[in-house]
Amino acid sequence: MGGIRRYFPILFLLLCVPQGYAEIELFNLLDEVEATLQWEPMRKIGVIVKGRDCLVFKPGFPWVIHNYNKKIAAGQITIENGALIFSETAEKIVRTIFSEAKEGRGPRIAAVLLDPGHGGRDPGTIGVHKAGDNNLKLIEKDIVLKVAKIVYKLLKLNYPDKKILLTRSDDSYPTLEERVEMANRVSLGENEAIIFLSVHANASLNKNASGFEVWYLPPEYRRTVIDKETLESEPEEIIPILNTMLEEEYTVESIILARQILDRMEEKIGNRSVNRGLKEETWYVVRNAKMPSVLVEIGFVTNREDAMLLADSGYLKELGEGIYNGVADFIEYFESTKGFTEQ
Repeated sequence: MGGIRRYFPILFLLLCVPQGYAEIELFNLLDEVEATLQWEPMRKIGVIVKGRDCLVFKPGFPWVIHNYNKKIAAGQITIENGALIFSETAEKIVRTIFSEAKEGRGPRIAAVLLDPGHGGRDPGTIGVHKAGDNNLKLIEKDIVLKVAKIVYKLLKLNYPDKKILLTRSDDSYPTLEERVEMANRVSLGENEAIIFLSVHANASLNKNASGFEVWYLPPEYRRTVIDKETLESEPEEIIPILNTMLEEEYTVESIILARQILDRMEEKIGNRSVNRGLKEETWYVVRNAKMPSVLVEIGFVTNREDAMLLADSGYLKELGEGIYNGVADFIEYFESTKGFTEQ
C-alpha cells in the first residue's frame, strides 16, 4: 500500500549522492516523471519517490520493489563511472509507475476496521453512580459497542464501495491477537489501504478525571510491518530500510487520523466534555496492527458527569458522528492528496 509521506529515515539523504551523479541520465528521467531520488551511499540502495509511490532498487540486483511489497523483474541496474545505469526494462518500469498517465489511479482507503474494546467475559471498566433513588451502572463493553455501531452504520451508508468491518458486533470476546489478525489479514489491492480504530471508555481512581482523548503509537517505538516472506530473496540490507520507511509512513498517518478524529469530536461534544488531547502509548492493538491505527477513549465511566453523558443515547449518537466525521476527513485527505509536507 501507499502512504502519506512526510519525512524519511535519516539514513536516506535527499539527493545526497557522490560527485558526478547529478549529470547522469537517471536524473533526466526523474525530472520527466517529477520524482525524486533518495540515496543511501554506504549500502548503495536507492529509492525513487513520488507522492505515495516508492520504488526501491540496489545496483547489481535484477529486481525493484514497488511500495514495499511488490517485486518486479527489472534487468540490470549498475553503477558505471559514477553513474547509475538502468536497463531498458528498469527505465520502462519507472516511467510506467511514475508517469503523469498513472496519476489518475490514486491511492484509496479500501477498508476500515472498527474495534469495540472488551466484550463477553471481559466487561472493561465499570462505573457506578447515584442517580436519584437508583444507581447508574455503566459497563465499558456495552457503551463502546453502541458507539462503534453508530460509526459502522455511517461508514456503510456513505462508503458502500469500502469494506467496513467490526471486530465484534455482539457481546462476544475476540482476543487481542484475534482483533489484530482480523485487520492484518484483510485483502487489499494495489494502492489500497486499511485503517484500524479501537474504541474504549476510560477509568481512573481520580473521580474528577474526565473527557475524551485519542491515542497513537509513539514514533520511537520499533516494530515489524513488512511481510518478510514476500521479500525473502531480497538482499538482507534492503528489508530493514523498507521496514523503517513504512513504519514512518504509518506513524504520520496515525497522527493525522488521531488529530482529525479528536478535532471532530471536539466539534460535536467539546462543549459538554473535556478535550484531553492526543496521547502516545504502546497499546497492543495499536502496535501490532500493520496499518495506520488509533485508540479512542470516549470518556470516563468513573466520573459522574461523563457517566451521565455516556448513558444518554443522544450523546452517544453525537459522539459516534464526531468519530465518523474524523474518519471521513482522513479518507478524503488520503485519497485526494499527492503527498504530505512538513507542518
